[in-house]
Amino acid sequence: MKAIKTIAIVLLITLSSCSSITVYSDFEKDADFSQYNTYAFHKKSIDKVQISELDKKRILKAIDYELGQKGMIKSGNPDILVNIFTKEREEVNVNQFNNNWGWGFGWGYGFGNPWGGYPLVSSSVEGTLFIDFIDTRKNELVWQGEGVGYLTQDRSKKEIVINEFVAKILMQYPPVLKK
Repeated sequence: MKAIKTIAIVLLITLSSCSSITVYSDFEKDADFSQYNTYAFHKKSIDKVQISELDKKRILKAIDYELGQKGMIKSGNPDILVNIFTKEREEVNVNQFNNNWGWGFGWGYGFGNPWGGYPLVSSSVEGTLFIDFIDTRKNELVWQGEGVGYLTQDRSKKEIVINEFVAKILMQYPPVLKK
């Protein structure tokens, strides 16, 4: 049993170290982030996000977990409203292999492959997850985190990828002011 736990930890570390998620954040420089102790989800806006309900639930669950780790509490009278939105972009890659391969003599003379090469086509989906924090007293956006990376349709990996996106984005909160 201990070996299984060790393998799981090593696998998790390996997966997180191979991550290709890039995060950014921006914030209102005059906001006092120490005053934000409670939160709620901005349901009306989240309902409009055009992703599956299952993925929404995964994202919100991950946000709940990460904000709980920061000592924040979900409330009916929150200091901030949390909103999410997403974008995705499909990337198609076409590689041509063995096109005119062969031997050559000098400049420009050679024996090529008269049938050409064969194309290898692959695609991937780059996704962006935005997490917004809105001050409920001022009704203003005070913090926004953004994570950009590649998505998966593999159900067994989806929750891991979503948790990683959210964790990396929320590592940027609260912001640290550089002097």
